[in-house]
Amino acid sequence: MLSDAKIRAAKPRDKAYKLTDSHRLYLLVKPNGSKLWKWNYVYDGKQKTMAFGIYPMVSLVNARAKRDDARALLDEGKDPSVVKKLRIEANLEAARNTFERIAREWHENAKSQWARIHADDILRSLERDVFPAIGSLPISELTPPKILEVLKPVEDRGAIETAKRLRQRISAVFIHAIAKGIAEKDPAEKLGAVLKPLRKGRQPAITDLGRLRQMIDDAEQDYARPITRLALRLLALTAVRPSELRGAYWEEFEDLNGEEPLWRIPATRMKGDLDRKSEIGGEHLVPLAPQAIDVLRALWPLTGSGSLVFPSNRHGHRPMSENAIGYLLNRAGYHGHHVPHGFRAAFSTIMNEWAERHGKKHDRKVIDLMLAHIPKEKVEGAYNRAAYLDRRRELAEIWASLLTETLPSPVALIQRPTKATGQFSRRRIPTEAPTGFQFPQLDRHISPSR
Repeated sequence: MLSDAKIRAAKPRDKAYKLTDSHRLYLLVKPNGSKLWKWNYVYDGKQKTMAFGIYPMVSLVNARAKRDDARALLDEGKDPSVVKKLRIEANLEAARNTFERIAREWHENAKSQWARIHADDILRSLERDVFPAIGSLPISELTPPKILEVLKPVEDRGAIETAKRLRQRISAVFIHAIAKGIAEKDPAEKLGAVLKPLRKGRQPAITDLGRLRQMIDDAEQDYARPITRLALRLLALTAVRPSELRGAYWEEFEDLNGEEPLWRIPATRMKGDLDRKSEIGGEHLVPLAPQAIDVLRALWPLTGSGSLVFPSNRHGHRPMSENAIGYLLNRAGYHGHHVPHGFRAAFSTIMNEWAERHGKKHDRKVIDLMLAHIPKEKVEGAYNRAAYLDRRRELAEIWASLLTETLPSPVALIQRPTKATGQFSRRRIPTEAPTGFQFPQLDRHISPSR
C-alpha cells in the first residue's frame, strides 16, 4: 500500500518503475521525475490500462477514488476507458453547443412560420439583449438566475413587454434544445412570474405615415379571409374603435351612392357611460371618403345579403372575432408594434401634424370630433357631435388620400391567399369594381334588437 510519504520519497531512476497500491492501482515514476497514476484492468478478456492523472495534481486519495469509480463501471459491464472518452466528447460537444449557436439554429428552423419583418425583429432582439450576455455559454449549463441576469437590464430600462417577449423566445430556444437532447430543462420557463407586470397605458401604434402604409400592405399580403383584410382597411380609413367596426350593420350607412356618404354609428354601440348610450341623437357621425366607399363596394358581394358588414366566418348572425384583425397584424410581424386600436393614435398624430402645416384654425378640435372623444361639458358634447361635418369630410378625404397612396384597390384584396398554404378564396370577384356600380337600397334590412 502506498502512502504520501513513500510517493514523495520516490526518486527517478534510469528506467521507469512502478510503485503499486491496492486493486492494481500503481504510480509510474519516469526518468524525468514525473509521477503518473495508472490502473490495470481486464475487460472482455483483454488486458487494458487507464490513466488517472499526474501526482501531485491528483493525490493518492483522488487516485483511489477514480479507481473505485472505474471498478464500479466495470462491475456494470462497462469499459471505463470508453465511458471516459464518451464523457470527454459529451463535454466538448456541450461546450460547442452555446446558447447563440442553438438559438440561431432554432430561429432558422422556425422563421418560415413568421413574416420576414417579424423574423428579423426576433433575431435582432436576441443579438442586442441576449447573445452579448450568454451567447458564448453552453446552453446546458445555463440556470434560471443566469437567464434572469439577462432579462433584468431590459426590464430596468422600462422595456417590460420586451423583457417578457425575450423570456418567451429564450424559452422557445430551450424547448428546441431539449427536443434535440442538448438540454434537459428550460430555466426560463418560470421566470415570467418574477418579471414586472405590464403597465396599462397607451396601446402600441405606428404613427409614421410611411411605416403605417408598409404595415397595412404587409398585413394585406398575409393570408386572411378577404373580409378581415377589408375590415383592416376600413378601420384604418375611419379610425373608429375596433368594436364599433366589428358590430357595423349595413343599415347604418347612408347615401353610399351620393355625394355625402355617411356612417351613423348608434349611441348604443359607442364607448361611453349610460347617459351617452341613452341619449337621443348621441350617435357618432363618420363621413366616408371615396376610398372607404371602395372598401364597402368590395364588401357588398361578400356580406351584403346579410345585416352585418363584417360577420363571423362560422355564424353569419354574429360579428367577426374581436381578435381577427389583431391576429392578422401579428402574423404580418407587427406584434408589439401596432394593434387595431392603434389606428386611432396614428390618425390623431399624423393628421394633427398635417394640420400644423396645412390646416385651418379649428382642425385640432375637428380631429378630436372625428375620434368621437367625449368632451367634459355635456352641452358642448351634444353640440359638437354634429358640428364641422363639412370639414370632417374634407379631413377624412385628406387622410384617406395620404394613407392609401401606395396601397392597391380594396377589390384586389379579395383574391389574395386565405390560408398559409396559399389557398385562394373560392369567390371569383373581379379585381376592379364594375363600372357604374350602385348600392341597392339598404332600408330593406331589418334592424335587429341590440
